[in-house]
Amino acid sequence: MAQIDALLEMMAARRCSDLHVKAGTSPAVRLDGTLTILRDLPVIDAASTEALAREVLEPRHRALFEEGRDIDMAYSLIGVGRFRINIYRQSGAVSIAVRRVSTDRHSFAELGLPAAVEQLANEARGLVLVTGTAGSGKTTTIAAMIDYINRTRNGHIVTIEDPIEVQHEDQGCVIDQREIGIDTDSYGDALRHVVRQDPDIVFIGEMRDHTTVSAALTAAEIGNLVLSTLHTIDATETVNRIIDFFPPHQQLQARLMLASTLRGIISMRLLPAVGGGLVPAVEVLIMTGTIREYLLDPEQTYKIRDAMAEGEYYGMQTFDQALVRLYQEGKITVEDAIATSANQHDFRIKLRQLGVTPPPAGTY
Repeated sequence: MAQIDALLEMMAARRCSDLHVKAGTSPAVRLDGTLTILRDLPVIDAASTEALAREVLEPRHRALFEEGRDIDMAYSLIGVGRFRINIYRQSGAVSIAVRRVSTDRHSFAELGLPAAVEQLANEARGLVLVTGTAGSGKTTTIAAMIDYINRTRNGHIVTIEDPIEVQHEDQGCVIDQREIGIDTDSYGDALRHVVRQDPDIVFIGEMRDHTTVSAALTAAEIGNLVLSTLHTIDATETVNRIIDFFPPHQQLQARLMLASTLRGIISMRLLPAVGGGLVPAVEVLIMTGTIREYLLDPEQTYKIRDAMAEGEYYGMQTFDQALVRLYQEGKITVEDAIATSANQHDFRIKLRQLGVTPPPAGTY
């Protein structure tokens, strides 16, 4: 068995989310959000990290690797699981970062996601975004949405990914999964042609630049349901980031396109759960007339958060509202809720209004 496979087996057996291999130290794993160096394992030298990287490199990656390029790829190990692997260089040596991709199929309720996620997955057309930092649950949430659509609808799903992380089999839908570098050269190239492939649902792995964002908005405008992700921390930042992808003279048009196509934003954060594991705190924006008005007016965009806080009827909630609910349900500690909140002072006031006496500031 290849040495890298043994590390991946260990990672999966311990249910770790991430593995880091770096020259000069022992491998490290992330479990429930905490990164730990496995000092019971040998220190790995530079030659060994490069040898481990070569074990997983596909022929199409080898020339790029020799040029010193970063490699982003998917890797499957039969009987163990599927992994996203990034190979890069630092301080003249090769390093490897591995993310374990869940291949299990879970319902929205099992994942701890609010009912609004299913509501957005049922949209016939428009743009739905799942956002958050790395490791916040975006991939798992998108996979659950595609699986739900696949089971409950008949249609054509086209995914454009770099790399393909979760593999889907046809159920009610026909699913074509296209990987950058294998099936198409870039997101832009794939999106230029996707409208001719008779899609009903399009998943774009990540909206990275003006070309991708513009093509996604256009695909949503012509009647497709477009799912995608962004590395943003909340709904308001997501709106601003999308607008900022466009040059100033196009930003009004971008706001118009976004206001007409956006159906919702799901923003994710993972917190330590009471009793172990992780639990998602989820901010939800649902497009309403008020949200659309605030989105169109740059002077009022900051009010989107207030509209979300008052939009429970539509399925909306802010992160702070999600944190309060998780704490009331006994799923997270008050210390973690306060530490994760958008404004700790305001959040502590909110807790007192609910009859909860938060611990003194600086004690957690």
